Amino acid sequence: MKGKTAQQILDVAQDLVQKRGYNAFSYADISEQVGIRKASIHYHFPSKDNLVRELVKCYRERFRRIRQQIEQKNDSPEQQLMQFALLYRDSLQQDQLCLCGMLTADWAVLPETVRDEIKGFFSDNQTWLAGVLERGCQAGVLRCQSSDEAEAKRILATCQGAQLFSRLADDKISAFDQMIQPLFTELLCKS
Repeated sequence: MKGKTAQQILDVAQDLVQKRGYNAFSYADISEQVGIRKASIHYHFPSKDNLVRELVKCYRERFRRIRQQIEQKNDSPEQQLMQFALLYRDSLQQDQLCLCGMLTADWAVLPETVRDEIKGFFSDNQTWLAGVLERGCQAGVLRCQSSDEAEAKRILATCQGAQLFSRLADDKISAFDQMIQPLFTELLCKS
């Protein structure tokens, strides 16, 4: 269990990365928002790389719990896919992008340990989506144009891309919906 201060640091850092990216925030930004000295941040996270690695680990765990909740609350694979896409839509409503999507923009400067966590995040989601697609195709409620794994990558790429591209629109949510809808129209079997 993380201490209160460490969790506050992680929360502020996540918000900053999701809004600005890896290179556009510093310990000074966190210090100001949390109301502590930079030395206190270094006590919990000796370097920015340590902080961001822990941030991605926590984000992966959060997504794992959310995927679990989606499965528990939604029996149908089509609803599970819709709920997954809504995670990206909800971030947009807070003027944020996916943490790992934002970090991939700074891939060249990220340490290998952070890169590995980001790869793990995308792998976790791809594996889960492929399972949802497989169950949906077996039940006859979803149709895949290619393998479950390829379709899972397409869903992730579409959600990430739609989230990024929607930032250019006056109505981000409507723009996101317009980009996501064709994907679901293709995947859902008509009754």
